[in-house]
Amino acid sequence: MSFRLARLLSVTLIGACLATSAFAAKTTHTKSHAKAAAAKGPSLIWRGDVATAQGVVDEVAQAWEKAGHGTIELQPFNTASGIDAVATGTADLAGSARPSDGSSQNTDLVFTPVAWDALVMVTNPANPVHSLTLKQLHDIYFGKITNWSDVGGSNAPIDLYAVASPGDGVEYSLRTLLFGRGNQPVAAPRLYVNTHKLEEGVGLNPNGLGVATMADAASNPKLKMIPINGIAPTASTVGNGSYVLFTPLYLVTNPRNPKAADVTAFIDFLSTDAAKAAMRRHGVVPFSDGSALAAVDVSRRSAILAETGGHASHIAPVTVPSSTPAASEASRVAVASAVAGTLVAGKGKEVAAASDKSQITGVKGSVAAVAVTSFAHVKGSVLASKKSKAEKHATKTADEAAPAKSSAKKESVAQAKSTKSAGETGKTYTVAKGDTLFSIARKHSVEVAQLRDWNHLKDNNVKLGQTLRVGSR
Repeated sequence: MSFRLARLLSVTLIGACLATSAFAAKTTHTKSHAKAAAAKGPSLIWRGDVATAQGVVDEVAQAWEKAGHGTIELQPFNTASGIDAVATGTADLAGSARPSDGSSQNTDLVFTPVAWDALVMVTNPANPVHSLTLKQLHDIYFGKITNWSDVGGSNAPIDLYAVASPGDGVEYSLRTLLFGRGNQPVAAPRLYVNTHKLEEGVGLNPNGLGVATMADAASNPKLKMIPINGIAPTASTVGNGSYVLFTPLYLVTNPRNPKAADVTAFIDFLSTDAAKAAMRRHGVVPFSDGSALAAVDVSRRSAILAETGGHASHIAPVTVPSSTPAASEASRVAVASAVAGTLVAGKGKEVAAASDKSQITGVKGSVAAVAVTSFAHVKGSVLASKKSKAEKHATKTADEAAPAKSSAKKESVAQAKSTKSAGETGKTYTVAKGDTLFSIARKHSVEVAQLRDWNHLKDNNVKLGQTLRVGSR
């Protein structure tokens, strides 16, 4: 071998080693102390949603390594991939913004709540909408509200974005709060692989809307977090319960994992002062600091459903680890009162909206008829709502199985009732920008299923410029 060739091979080998080292430093938290830490403890693999990575695990993993316990390799992607990896043994821990969904795969795993974050509605900073009520949010996801002008914004379509995976933690948790079940279909034709990609899409679209977590979205200048019932999401409003869309973040583990003891040690580490300080710097509330939130969780969710008109066959309380200190009576009452105050404020906004003909006239029922019981002295029991016989009947017959059943036109309810179904006219319609199958069905007072049948559609996707039949011949 010539001297020149030997020198070339040496340079190539050194370059490859440097590239490998740089890649490893990028994908795992291995800094100057990593070698010492690795010698003292095991290497664990964490995979899961970006919400838990950003709010909980990222900086805590560095503190864990700095304390000499070992290394944590982070693989942020989405909830489903993390849970699958822990179930199959390719990861030791998963991050999830939802509890177990009751599936056979989930029941074999342990979901440990470790922090409180907020589910936040994000839009482009150019969007003028300054607040949404829970009822408005429910109706947007249900396909009853499709234009920003219906909620105080510009006359433009609401481009609702969602994560494609049905088990995504952020989406699942929001739908559970609004509808009573995490697998509720919604009118969101624009789908992304995870919340980071969703946020990128929303940041580029002044009409975009989607759900993320406060810890992940708060530092993004391309996003605007919309207050709910007039309350902005902050660490303070989450901690005191006044921002009612608070949600636990979980670490998911497999008791059959050969490294189960090391995994348990890491979860225990989250209760240390160093780990809690790291979580607070990322805007989340350590789970033990929010024990009062857990105490009123069932009542909070029941009251949210009373405001939105959603149903839940059963509302399970959040699982509280035995090591979590019980909330004091004073803190329970304070949080319960803050939650109740926000919900009462939202009810008042809906009553005012109902009296304004420029607001939604096609929504069935009335929030004014729902009496939200005071949360004072509540200790986690389900709240009862007072409804008229007519409203109870409407609740039983409401179709929550698929979003966007046909609703009345905005001119007036009476006019909508007298309007003949487009199914009798034989009309056609050309899909315009911002249209969805749900909004087209609403516009022509027909069922989504009818549109699919008349146009031989396999799903709910439509294309710009596509001509659709919107009535029977």
